[in-house]
Amino acid sequence: MLEQVSTLAPAKAAGDDIILDVAAACCRFDVSAPALSRLFSHEPRRILRAVESVSFTVRRGTTFSIVGESGCGKSTLARMVVGLQRPTEGRLSFRDIRRADGTIGPPRVQMIFQDPYASLNPRWRVGDIIAEPIRELKLRSGEAAVQQRVGDLLEVVGLSRTDASRYPHAFSGGQRQRISIARALATEADFLVCDEPTSALDVSVQAQILNLMVRLQKEFGLTYLFISHNLSVVRHMSDELAIMYLGRFVEAGPAEQVFTRPQHPYTRLLLDTIPDVERPNRERRPMSGEVPSPINPPAGCTFNPRCAQAADRCRVERPELRQLGGVSVSCHFA
Repeated sequence: MLEQVSTLAPAKAAGDDIILDVAAACCRFDVSAPALSRLFSHEPRRILRAVESVSFTVRRGTTFSIVGESGCGKSTLARMVVGLQRPTEGRLSFRDIRRADGTIGPPRVQMIFQDPYASLNPRWRVGDIIAEPIRELKLRSGEAAVQQRVGDLLEVVGLSRTDASRYPHAFSGGQRQRISIARALATEADFLVCDEPTSALDVSVQAQILNLMVRLQKEFGLTYLFISHNLSVVRHMSDELAIMYLGRFVEAGPAEQVFTRPQHPYTRLLLDTIPDVERPNRERRPMSGEVPSPINPPAGCTFNPRCAQAADRCRVERPELRQLGGVSVSCHFA
């Protein structure tokens, strides 16, 4: 379950900068047929294992990124962190911090969604969309102060104060994502969960939004949990990086180390998909096969059906995450 753990102490000790601690978190869904149907057809229960035994910590003011193919469970994990999905097992703990307004307590958590148009109310003006959390949380007293805050936030994300009177459909995709970021900042959030915030945008617009997020992180000391399937985007943002496959982390550690010295075969295959201008004709191994079903995952290492290095041991024994040269790797032969 999601907990709020106080870690305030007179003297700062190692680990005091940790803002989120996730321990053996699991999320499973029962997708079985109705009981009566199973009784007559003799079918077993079917459990979809979206997230399995995931553990990590996020330090304040940093970006922790999670990368993986579609269906690996990263969006489910994001919803668990913001409280939209309860974990089946394990624990997610936010630690008390001193917020930007001087109060002490768990961080304020907000989410930036993948599709900026679907996440904005088309019937509301932009000013009302951004002002809603300010009014609900009573962060400003008086309507004049609320409108002043809305205008300030629009300017912070690179828009104009006059944009407050317009509707979301009047903006481009990149501008709508800026509005989503302004709405998240309106709560005076400390921790932002970004679920593929640039995947629905053009490449040039992606760069603008990523640069904006980096600037806001430096200005306001924000902490990001960044979800993506694009390693090129992640390299621009990340301090720590975790590679996720079929609900589990297969490699995790400092982002630059994972990029320069990948240990897991899946990580190496993902990195091979990134275009390299300096070596356009380099030898690359294409990734074969489809991601197995999380309802019926393969025995042993779940990556073994697609791995060129797989041996008999990989098909019967699941590797555990272990420390190897500063990163955690889940591979028998790393």
